[in-house]
Amino acid sequence: MPPDTDNQANAQASSQEKFATPDNTPQLQAFREVVESRRSVRRFTDTPIPDDVLADCLRLAMLAPNSSNLQPWEFYVIDDADKRKRAVKNCMNQNAAKTAARLIAVVARTDVWHDHAKQILREYPDKPVPKKVKDYYTKVVAMDFLRGPANVVSAAKWGSTQVVRRVKGPIKSPYYTFEDTKNWATNNTALAAENLMLALRAHGFDSCPMGGFDEPAMKRLLNLSDDQHIIMMIGAGERADNGVYNSQFRFDQKQFVHYV
Repeated sequence: MPPDTDNQANAQASSQEKFATPDNTPQLQAFREVVESRRSVRRFTDTPIPDDVLADCLRLAMLAPNSSNLQPWEFYVIDDADKRKRAVKNCMNQNAAKTAARLIAVVARTDVWHDHAKQILREYPDKPVPKKVKDYYTKVVAMDFLRGPANVVSAAKWGSTQVVRRVKGPIKSPYYTFEDTKNWATNNTALAAENLMLALRAHGFDSCPMGGFDEPAMKRLLNLSDDQHIIMMIGAGERADNGVYNSQFRFDQKQFVHYV
């Protein structure tokens, strides 16, 4: 076997060894350690989070699963000293915000689905873009989100959905209202936030997701529109010795898991 072919075969074999299957779980213990050691840390040390580490954590955050790959999220890293001071105040001066090395606003957007659908078609990795992909993003996605003036399109969608259910059976409910779209964006963005927190833990840092903040004041500080919704603030940094306030416990999973 020629040397270059031999090297390629070795690289492929090594890649296969690292890829998890039901019979091969090389990352399982490391994953357990990341998940089980993640805590909501309220006090951090003065150790900074390097820019390249934060960039990698944000990259991993944006690999989170999301509906139709429309990626309705944004992350605002508040590094400016004045904005940081005001953001901490907006977070009720919580220790998790005051002592954090980086303070991040996690934002869900309800106004980007149309532009992101077009961007997907521009940047789709397989060329030419398959017709079914074009049809999905130009027709199906549009019908899912469009509401029209005074929600006239929503009313028509509701009626047609009921007909399809009676005639053909189950069908996914489209988004009828602004609240439907907000819930969609919030749910997807929360998945990315969890990825971010786990990525920080894997890099040896910690985080604290905060729901206790003045959202209107924070939106003014970050100059956000009515279509941008801060779902949480995240304080991140190295865990201080007194950073975890309480012992960790969860209810028995039998209380929450139902096999039906």
